[in-house]
Amino acid sequence: MTGTILGAPDISRALTRIAHEILERNGGADKLVLLGIPTRGLPLAHRLAARISDVEPTFDATARCGSLDITMYRDDLSKHPTRNIGTTTLPSAGIDGAVVVLVDDVFHTGRTIRAALDAVKDEGRPQSVQLAVLVDRGHRELPIRADYVGKNIPTARSERVHVRLTETDGEDAVILSDGAPAGGEGAK
Repeated sequence: MTGTILGAPDISRALTRIAHEILERNGGADKLVLLGIPTRGLPLAHRLAARISDVEPTFDATARCGSLDITMYRDDLSKHPTRNIGTTTLPSAGIDGAVVVLVDDVFHTGRTIRAALDAVKDEGRPQSVQLAVLVDRGHRELPIRADYVGKNIPTARSERVHVRLTETDGEDAVILSDGAPAGGEGAK
């Protein structure tokens, strides 16, 4: 099956549901910090933070949302040595004692999240780390699971999941393709 799996309304509903699940599981937003994994995890983290602040007005969506660059923690640097190093931006209070929610677009093998966990460890000592993803496509290579999932999309290994977001691509959509390159980042 190829084509659009999620449209803009579906993505919006999934993010709203995930925001509520995060609040329910953590008994509110007091200790929450959201860290988006660039590229597309970052705008998703900002959207989740905005939805959380809609429900919990004391949650400062801007101050409690950051970016986590995992470039130097990846285990495939020898295969792709030329990478731009991004910026890690943490809330001013840091992450010590916080409930850190890592946010990414597509959860696949688990290697990106393993790198993110290593990066978090170097930034502080959170109370706990949770994972929110828009799409879980399966094919895990590491024993890591998501706490919050927008949509489980069973895929063949040869298929690709392309997440397109308004902030980076001009539209919101999740597209499944046959594995041929569809251009650019966001395909996993």
